[in-house]
Amino acid sequence: MQTSSDSRTSPAPQARNANDFGVYIHWPFCKAKCPYCDFNSHVRHEAVDHMRFARALVRELEFMQALVPEKTVTSIFFGGGTPSLMPPEAVAHVLDSVARLWLVAGDAEITLEANPTSVEAANFRGYRAAGVNRVSVGVQSLNEADLAALGRQHTPEEALAAFRLAARIFPRVSFDMIYARPGQGVAAWREELKRALGEQQGHMSLYQLTIEPETSYFDLFQAGKLVLPDEDAAVALYEATQELTAAAGLGAYEVSNHAAAGHESRHNLTYWRYFDYAGAGPGAHGRLGGRALATEKHPEGWLKLVEARGHGLIEQQQLTGPEQAPEYLLMGLRISEGIDLARHARLAGRAIDEGRIAALAALDLVVREGGRLRATPRGRQVLNAVIRELNG
Repeated sequence: MQTSSDSRTSPAPQARNANDFGVYIHWPFCKAKCPYCDFNSHVRHEAVDHMRFARALVRELEFMQALVPEKTVTSIFFGGGTPSLMPPEAVAHVLDSVARLWLVAGDAEITLEANPTSVEAANFRGYRAAGVNRVSVGVQSLNEADLAALGRQHTPEEALAAFRLAARIFPRVSFDMIYARPGQGVAAWREELKRALGEQQGHMSLYQLTIEPETSYFDLFQAGKLVLPDEDAAVALYEATQELTAAAGLGAYEVSNHAAAGHESRHNLTYWRYFDYAGAGPGAHGRLGGRALATEKHPEGWLKLVEARGHGLIEQQQLTGPEQAPEYLLMGLRISEGIDLARHARLAGRAIDEGRIAALAALDLVVREGGRLRATPRGRQVLNAVIRELNG
């Protein structure tokens, strides 16, 4: 599959373009289940038939293409689970099929999430040959004890070696970490983040650890056996993150994502801008022409559905404009450019109350710039409350 130029200085297009169309591929398998993870990921102790699943992904993509045949793909994203467990030939089969089904833009961003174990890093050159031009490397921590507590199967040294290898092979790479971990203080995080900033290549995803239901961490937290930084400490960690990334030239273009100009994730911006994307694979979601789509989560159950009827969809719901408006608000206020107020009004059938906007602006939580509304840095820290007020 042909891909965009290898030029590291050539920025990906970032103009707001409603024609952007993403394809999400979910690979659900992992070597082990991380205790904090609530994603649709599954451990299999018997061998997985990778190519059988790859062929099923293609069949589901064929079904999606019949729904939106005229789209031009501007980004493809392999998420999981652990996509770096896919053999390169499986990735190539899927990418070649996407190019057969739709027109793929010459500058399309093609991302694969990767764990930095030495075994998985050995596949990097195969992924690049298949057409992947961006990898998101799940380093998660540069503290060995914390990596073990997070259930990761690599050391800091292995993670850095894998990241450096990825940076030599792929035009664009993201350095991904989790902070606000149990027992983590601001001084230690500042030192760890400074070390990571010395390695990054233009993009970092920096997520605060959250406790999600149906995870091992949730059970430990409920039992009082897992203590996270309190609210004040979490705010201090967040502020340190913003300070250090800004000083390194990585703008906070989204709540947890920081990038140099031109290195923003085009695929994720498609989500946050509330544009269309197709989702294939177990537990994948999609938004196509105002339709909300979701597939069967259980991998083998999904596989049987696809092989029997061509897709694993268990939900196809046409959303009304008023149902789409809160989603657009939720997604759009996460990014620094904010939302188009006129677009929101068209979806909602009414404009956001100007009094509510003014009250939030007076608290330095939002700012209105012409026809756009965005959350301020302070507003991002209480974004759920801001959205509730605007939806009121």
